[in-house]
Order: sequence, then C-alpha cells, then structure tokens
Amino acid sequence: MRGQQVRFVVLLGAISIIGILSAQSYFLFKAWNIKEKQLIQTLFIALKTVAEKISRLNQTTLPYGNPVRQITSNYFVVDVNCVIDANVLEYYLKSEFEKLNIRTDYEYAIYDCHTDRMVYGDYVSITGSGEKTRLGNNLPKYHEYLYYFGIRFPGLRSTLAWDMTLLFFFSAILVISVVFFVYAIFVILQQKRLSELQRDFINNMTHEFKTPISTINISADVITQPEILQDPKRLFKYGAFIRQENQRLNLLVEKVLQIARIEKGGVQLKMERIDLNSLIGTIADNFQTNLRPGAKMEISLNPEVGQISADILHLTNIFHNLTDNALKYAGEDPQIRIETRRIRDHVQILFSDNGPGIEPRYHKRIFQKFFRIPSGNIHDVKGFGLGLYYVKIICRAHKWNIRIDSKSDTGSTFIIEIPAK
Repeated sequence: MRGQQVRFVVLLGAISIIGILSAQSYFLFKAWNIKEKQLIQTLFIALKTVAEKISRLNQTTLPYGNPVRQITSNYFVVDVNCVIDANVLEYYLKSEFEKLNIRTDYEYAIYDCHTDRMVYGDYVSITGSGEKTRLGNNLPKYHEYLYYFGIRFPGLRSTLAWDMTLLFFFSAILVISVVFFVYAIFVILQQKRLSELQRDFINNMTHEFKTPISTINISADVITQPEILQDPKRLFKYGAFIRQENQRLNLLVEKVLQIARIEKGGVQLKMERIDLNSLIGTIADNFQTNLRPGAKMEISLNPEVGQISADILHLTNIFHNLTDNALKYAGEDPQIRIETRRIRDHVQILFSDNGPGIEPRYHKRIFQKFFRIPSGNIHDVKGFGLGLYYVKIICRAHKWNIRIDSKSDTGSTFIIEIPAK
C-alpha cells in the first residue's frame, strides 16, 4: 500500500471515529436529559398527589396552581396549606413512590412556623438501611409558604445512571470497538513502517555488499589469468584487494549478527574498572593513522575523569561507532573532537563533528534500528542504520544516558553521561 493510500485511510478513519464518538455523545446526552425530565415529572406527580391526600385528610384546600416547587436539581418543597403530621407524610411518600416505581433514597423535613425551623428529618433508603437523623439546616427553608415540607433526593443522578445502564453498556461496547479500530490503524502504520525499514535495510545491505563483491570478482578474474604469474607484484596487489574486501564483508555480516544476538539473548556485560582517558587515547591513535587527507581529530581529556566500570569490548565498540559516524558524516574536510568532562557526580564523553547537523525532529529516531536520515535514493554514506541503535542498547545496558546536541548546518555532538562511582 502506497503512502498516499495509507494517509487517505488514516484520514478517513479519523473522521469516522470523530463522527461516531460525537454522534454517540450527543445521543447519550439527549437520552440523559430525557430520562431526567421524565424522572422530575414523575416526582412532581407523586409529590402533588401526596399534597392532595394531606389536604383531603385535613379537609383543606390546596393553594392555587401547582403546590410543588423545584428549588435545586434534587430539592423540592411542597405547599400543603395545613399542619403536617410526620407519620402521615412518610406513609404517603412511601406509598406514592412505590406506586410510581420511584426507587431512590430521599430525606425530608417539615417547616414549623412557630419556631421558624425545618424540624423532624428522616432519611429513607430504598434498601431499608436508612437511619433517622436530625437534619437541622441541611434542608433550606422556603419563605413563600407557611405550611410545607422539603424533600431532597441525594441519589437522583445515581438513579438516572442506573436507569441508563443498558445504554451505557452499548456505549462502552462502541468505545471498545473504536479503540480496537484505532489499534488496528496503529498496527497497520507500524507494519508499513517496518516494511519500509526492511526495504531500506535490504537496499542499504545490497549497496554495502555490492562494492566488495565486485572488487573480489574483478580481482579473482585478474589473478586467474595465466600471465599474472609473470608479475608477482600485481598478483600480490590483487590478492591484498581480495583479503581486504573479504574482511570488510566479514565485518558487515558480523555487525548484523551482533545485533541479532543482542536482541535474542540480551546484552551480557563483563564489568571491569577501565581508565577512560587511556582507552579513548588508544582508539583515537588508531583512527588518526587511517585518516584521509584533510581530516583532523582533536582530543581533549580531563585528568579528573579517572576510572569507570564498564564492559571494555562494548565500550570500545561504542567509541568506534561514534567516531566512525563522525568521520562519515562530517563532509569533505572532517574535523572531529573527542572530549571528556567531569561534572559533579557524572562523567561526560563528547563526540563532535563539523557535519551538516541533524534536524531536531530526527534526534530520537536516529537511535532506532535501521533508521537513516532520509536522503532520497542517494547512498553516498554507507551503513545499515545499526550503529547508533547498538550504541543506545549498550548505553541502556550500562544504565548510562546518551543524547545528541545538533541543529541543521551546525554539526553534531553525541554526549554520553556516565555516573561516577
């Protein structure tokens, strides 16, 4: 699948997901409002019926209009225009709520006009576990009525949520389906990325192997000619070419196999005390003897660095990889600088070059396996994209930190931070 098709599928999927979630949220919101209005209307009917029964019992008339007022979302007052008996009120409330299938806890109090207080509070639970309490000022007064009672439903929202359990269940299924769809898209993108990495790796490997194989073939053709025996120097020269290119092939294969072994069995470290400056100096000397014309390498070693605990084989490979990277990417006249620092309780090793630099968006990705900064189909710098991946693995195994400080056209500096012990 081409990149444009994948982007179209992802865009279409994102629009579909947003549309589905928006529609579901809207319908869920509307259903909640409808349920809430239905429950409030049912409560109004039940409380009005209670007020009418109390009025008939006391042989009084209700005030004009609806005696029920909703003060807050869960608090109501009911004007009965007569003295209220608490036992009668509780009986009527229970019977009407049961008749209309209102299953929610509530608490109530009756206004006493002589003391100007809400008196006699009771909490009624649908499970029968409620205990009588004196509510005091928990239920506010309502000054427009003389004889009334107040009732509050603390679990009103919970009741609504329980009534909508089935709708919430199907909404949860929808969300799970959407999450699965998003995960499927993520897997598709991951597979596409892995496919691209595999393709790039095969292309890079082909270009890496092509040169030494061609050199070996040419050299083999030359030394198989009968007249080559008459020119020992030429025979030795082409034999040296074969050996050199064979060693190069072995190194390339070993690099790939080394990563495979690490990923399969993990990193096995043989820790020992190492004089860091001495090791860097030895590696730098080896590189300086093979520098191409115009290349310069500067070494600045802080004597306070001292010794560190590390696996000398892997540490040497790290230095070789970072130095080799600096030389490859520094341009025509590479200027490499290797520096050690002691900063409080940490030791820093810096590998700097004067290359084109690396854009910030690639700073994390350059440590990924097979990743190489995009340069079209140009393969002017050889490699598999495994060097920095290997460096990251070894630093993580040692519990060190590695980061890059680089911008476009300013060169790059790789910094390894090692806790000093």
